[in-house]
Amino acid sequence: MADAAPNPPLHDDLDDEPVERLWRSRLRWRLAGATMWPAFYALTTLEAVMLHWRPIAGEGIGVLPAFLLCGFFNLAVVAVGAPVAGWLLRRRVPRLPKDVAVDRAGTGLLGALAALLLVLGLAHHDDIVDREQDFSAQSAAVRRYVANQAPPEFRANIERADTYMAGPDLYRTCIPGPDPSKHLCLLVQTDQSPPGIRVDTSQEPNSRFAGPDNPGRRGGG
Repeated sequence: MADAAPNPPLHDDLDDEPVERLWRSRLRWRLAGATMWPAFYALTTLEAVMLHWRPIAGEGIGVLPAFLLCGFFNLAVVAVGAPVAGWLLRRRVPRLPKDVAVDRAGTGLLGALAALLLVLGLAHHDDIVDREQDFSAQSAAVRRYVANQAPPEFRANIERADTYMAGPDLYRTCIPGPDPSKHLCLLVQTDQSPPGIRVDTSQEPNSRFAGPDNPGRRGGG
């Protein structure tokens, strides 16, 4: 008696094709929706260096504070901005899975934030350069005045001069004398060339006039 024919396999290669196509499709969507968190880590590091190199406010910021600040900004984008933007994206492209839409929108927002920080940093850098030029101009004016017109007891202390930025284009530079409570204080306007300069009737040092921790104070005249 001839052997019975073997039972046919439950699945053949043709049956596997739809499953494989589905697997490939899901993998493609997952890869397409897996960029937000890598972008988060990379951009947070890049932005911290960028913010340290080109601060968006003030004179400067350390790398660690900049990293923490950028991390906070980017977390806000991921937690708040990405879901809203992903929802808007799905309204325009309904075929996108929700996770992919959120990831794609979040990645775009993270990139936009990095670009914004760069633009703000470059713009603020111009302000820093202008401020440095103003400070140098007022310092030179003070030194000329002290060298030519100040009493000798103040001339000897020019290197101990203390400057307070009292307002836009206005500086108050004080040079200590023998009496620690009475300084020679000069008001310098840098909105003209050469800077305008006059003696302040108050001899109160900047440490009292502006406060010891005032961020507008600066040593060195």
